[in-house]
Amino acid sequence: MGVNSQANDAMIRRLESELEERNAFVQGTIARAQDDERDLNDTEKTTLAETRARMAALKEQIDELEATAKFAQDVAQRAKDIDLAITTARRTGSAEVEYRSVGEYMVDYVAGSTGSRSAMERLELYTRAAAHQKTTDNLGVIPDPIMGGVLNFIDQTRPIVNILGPQDMPSATWYRPKVTQHASVAAQGSAGAAADEKAELVSQKMTITRLTGTAVTYGGYVNVSRQNIDFSSPQMFDAIVNDLAAQYAIQTEAALGVALIAGTNNIELTTASGGTPTAAELTAALWTAVSNIYTAVKGQGQVVLLIQPAKLANWGTLFAPVNPQNSQSPGFQAVDFSQGLMGTVSGIPAYVSAGLVSAPATTFGIVMSTAAVEVYEQRIGALQVTEPSVLGVQVAYGGYFTPMTVETGGVQEIVNLA
Repeated sequence: MGVNSQANDAMIRRLESELEERNAFVQGTIARAQDDERDLNDTEKTTLAETRARMAALKEQIDELEATAKFAQDVAQRAKDIDLAITTARRTGSAEVEYRSVGEYMVDYVAGSTGSRSAMERLELYTRAAAHQKTTDNLGVIPDPIMGGVLNFIDQTRPIVNILGPQDMPSATWYRPKVTQHASVAAQGSAGAAADEKAELVSQKMTITRLTGTAVTYGGYVNVSRQNIDFSSPQMFDAIVNDLAAQYAIQTEAALGVALIAGTNNIELTTASGGTPTAAELTAALWTAVSNIYTAVKGQGQVVLLIQPAKLANWGTLFAPVNPQNSQSPGFQAVDFSQGLMGTVSGIPAYVSAGLVSAPATTFGIVMSTAAVEVYEQRIGALQVTEPSVLGVQVAYGGYFTPMTVETGGVQEIVNLA
């Protein structure tokens, strides 16, 4: 490798190193704003714009240098090929020896045996055992390219939490007032006296109790070496923080799912055959659940249907988007499968959530009013501390999360116990 080629490669490495540093700075700035749950401020926006401009200039230079290096390599290889072809042709009369028949080979064999130098060279070129150079023979110059970001199949969406909307957590313990007995109003005289304008009115006191909420802490941490942070690409520290945040989201959604399952009222499906319920049987149970929910919350909130992923096969096949004009649902489409809104049944939005993974196999869905359940949350976000003695960084991610069922009658579970 020539001096010019070495300088070209060194400059590419220097520019790529600066590009990685700029990218790490951008990701760190965005991560800090996300951890604080705020938008980027004007200073950060200006800084990111300047950094982005520099990154664009670096990428343009790297592309130009790589193209130049590739062109120079092609020219050098072409020169070697031409030189080899000329040398071989001068010696043998051809750059490649190919015998069209056994007889032609035998003519050269006899000629070479009697002293013909050109015949001997053709036979040598034809029978030569070439040394095959493979990549395993020179691993020292074979790069290990990293393509794209880290493949991380994880779904951190929280459909049920997002439906309810987390409320700020006021303290470690708080109370939610709830009316358990209302005042009474009736027609005059209905208390037992004659229906007279001077008859005694009914009287009943209003009773208010309170529900207790307690903060539950969720979190995890990883101890990372400084070398792992400095020499990894893509940046390992960012990958760890993002993975911890995703795991926090998964665990809090699951905690809400456990609370819903624990506080539900069962509506048993009346399957005619004692097996898999039909669409009519599911919608009948759905309407029963809506009726019970109204009795509990008097129409407050929005009624939603929550389905665990394992049961989507039951709902999706029964409510397929085939001739839905006269059906009770426009139908679910498998191509849209993900956590979140999948469609509607009898006008009720149906959400799929992996947070219901703890639901028993007999559970076909949970119907609830958003007024019957509340969630409280305070995110701590990412915390980190340096360990100088071992050149390490300990990073943690956590928060406080507590679901609260304020009216158990507002949550109904559709089950099949047949």
